Amino acid sequence: MRTYYCLPLFIWTYMFYSVDAIPLQEKANSNFPTKRIMSLTKDNGKMLHRTKRGWMWNQFFLLEEYTGTDTQYVGKLHTDQDKGDGNLKYILTGDGAGSIFVIDENTGDIHAAKKLDREEKSLYILRAKAIDRKTGRQVEPESEFIIKIHDINDNEPKFTRDLYTASVPEMSGVGTSVTQVTATDADDANYGNSAKVVYSILQGQPYFSVDPESGIIKTALPDMSRENREQYQVVIQAKDMGGQMGGLSGTTTVNITLTDVNNNPPRFPQSTYQFNSPESVPLGTHLGRIKANDPDVGENAEMEYRIAEGEGADMFDVLTDKDTQEGIITVKQNLDFENKMLYTLRVDASNTHPDPRFLHLGPFKDTAVVKISVEDIDEPPVFSKISYLIEVDEDVKEGSIIGQVTAYDPDAMNNLIKYSVDRHTDTDWVFSVHADNGSIFTLKPLDRESSPWHNITVIATELNNSKQSSHIPVFIRILDINDHAPEFAMYYETFVCENAKPGQLIQTVSVMDKDDPPRGHKFFFEPVPEFPLNPNFTIVDNKDNTAGIMTRKDGYSRHKMSTYLLPVLIFDNDYPIQSSTGTLTIRVCACDNQGNMQSCNAQALVLSAGLSTGALVAILLCVLILLVVLVVLFAALKRQRKKEPLIISKDDVRDNIVTYNDEGGGEEDTQAFDIGTLRNPEAREESKLRRDVMPETIFQIRRTVPLWENIDVQDFIHRRLKENDSDPNAPPYDSLATYAYEGNDSIADSLSSLESLTADCNQDYDYLSDWGPRFKKLADMYGGDESDRD
Repeated sequence: MRTYYCLPLFIWTYMFYSVDAIPLQEKANSNFPTKRIMSLTKDNGKMLHRTKRGWMWNQFFLLEEYTGTDTQYVGKLHTDQDKGDGNLKYILTGDGAGSIFVIDENTGDIHAAKKLDREEKSLYILRAKAIDRKTGRQVEPESEFIIKIHDINDNEPKFTRDLYTASVPEMSGVGTSVTQVTATDADDANYGNSAKVVYSILQGQPYFSVDPESGIIKTALPDMSRENREQYQVVIQAKDMGGQMGGLSGTTTVNITLTDVNNNPPRFPQSTYQFNSPESVPLGTHLGRIKANDPDVGENAEMEYRIAEGEGADMFDVLTDKDTQEGIITVKQNLDFENKMLYTLRVDASNTHPDPRFLHLGPFKDTAVVKISVEDIDEPPVFSKISYLIEVDEDVKEGSIIGQVTAYDPDAMNNLIKYSVDRHTDTDWVFSVHADNGSIFTLKPLDRESSPWHNITVIATELNNSKQSSHIPVFIRILDINDHAPEFAMYYETFVCENAKPGQLIQTVSVMDKDDPPRGHKFFFEPVPEFPLNPNFTIVDNKDNTAGIMTRKDGYSRHKMSTYLLPVLIFDNDYPIQSSTGTLTIRVCACDNQGNMQSCNAQALVLSAGLSTGALVAILLCVLILLVVLVVLFAALKRQRKKEPLIISKDDVRDNIVTYNDEGGGEEDTQAFDIGTLRNPEAREESKLRRDVMPETIFQIRRTVPLWENIDVQDFIHRRLKENDSDPNAPPYDSLATYAYEGNDSIADSLSSLESLTADCNQDYDYLSDWGPRFKKLADMYGGDESDRD
């Protein structure tokens, strides 16, 4: 180091000595211009003139980091006006004058008072003056000169970072660039080799190398494996002086990591795996895990598992756990110990991201054998289906078998099975099942309109182990049978205006049917056969399941007929055809010109026409007389009860009169008398047999002759009486037919015995014998001698 410091000093001293050895006049001639005028041509052609100066000095140089005991001599200022008599005084100003640089004012010698550092300041600019001591006048104009600091190698190279971090893929080729390091030297790069840096590797061979000029670190060995070694620490040196001996140096550390590439296939640590599974495990149950090892990391170690084609591929499945890279064996289908007890699977594990550069190393997958043993357990019965659907007609008879369920014991014991119905699903006990063969049969009649579906559950239980049972749903669909006749959808309030014209629509009717035919409803409307041609109204089938009621004549009268009963025959198109007769009650009403109903009451019509006061008084008198007659009649009846009865013999027919005191069901009682027949003379008659006495021979009731015109109730009753009187086979059989109509006076006058009690003399009943066989009993009772009557 001292040699390098002394060598520049020796060179500088030699140069300084050579300059001082030149005679003063020669130095003056060599450093300053002569008195002649020198022409310098500029671009614009002007001539510049420079005057000779009297300063005598050179550019000064000074070594940095001077370590001598004396002050370092810089140089000497001198002017040709100095005669050496001490009359001139030298003054120094500028950078560091007086502090760093000191001048001898008498001789002009300049010394450096301090040690200088070129890296802090490489040059100093100073100004010099020469002053006459006596006059104080400048003998030379002020001049500027420069002191340059010569560099010495006093700074070692320094890296930009103390620690570098880099990475390179494993298996990289030789010469693959890793990273670049950079070092700088504070010495002067333009002076010598003090700042010329050369790089070299101190630690990290033979794995890495460094370019001596650029500092680029490269791989030096081929196929370095991350799995063998992942981290490397490399030390790089930077040395100045071009790397020659004696140069200064600095070092840095580079941590290099080998990154992973997919150069390793997965490998199973064992060739065979063994698992056990009960035969009753649910689908998707995890039986066990297997794992293949892959020394790679990250996505290079990701793999997927699959079961190779062959035995068990349809019974089991394997899932890949993305977190642990394990293969999970799961159950894909139901296991059966009796069918197969051992399965042998081949499971493959392969990388999902293979690197094409390393495919030559071999297949990136591995295969292991997985054996699964099925364990036998006591299983419940198994049905042949997962559910049953049974369809049955709603008119099926009670006790009929409608379907069957079957179950079996899957175990080797093959235990017997018994069947039962879960009564929580059939609380009404509509169905039952045969305990031995699983046949399902009905216990009650079925009705689709009330319950179109029945969902029951059948239980199959092992006879030897009641805890082993299975349930199966049975869906029973009730199929529709056309067992309901169509009927009016609602009760219609129908009226016809008195001033109605023929062909006028007065009502549109629609019907409903509880049945549900597969082809949809289709209804037809016709007059009843007894009255095919009604003179008052016409039934028009609209062909859309509705019918229109049309007027057929011109004008109607409330006084003559206030209400019409129009029977309508309705039948459907399903098999068997069902029909019914609906009766429309049509009232005759007074309407305005627009057809709006005003009144349908005949009395209101009379009152609206206006009654005189006399008429009202007459009506009130009639009512009063009627009340008096009723009171008198009531009193007479009470007197009759106090007298002795007419018949006191042991053959009194009153003994045959039985009173049940049964009021009946009113209008809803359809088992007694069809009141609709009385209300609707045109109603179709049906063959109704007596309910109280079973006749010896069931006669076919002869259908009546159709009435070809609409008649009133009185005529209707007369015709019925005539028909029954002329038909010996017609009912009643010792029963009373009541038509609820009094009729005209009897030709036989009154037969009541009440009046006979009021007479003082006995009556003659011999005429009863002339009335025929029907009155023979009465003739025997009341006719004959007085002794017989007694």
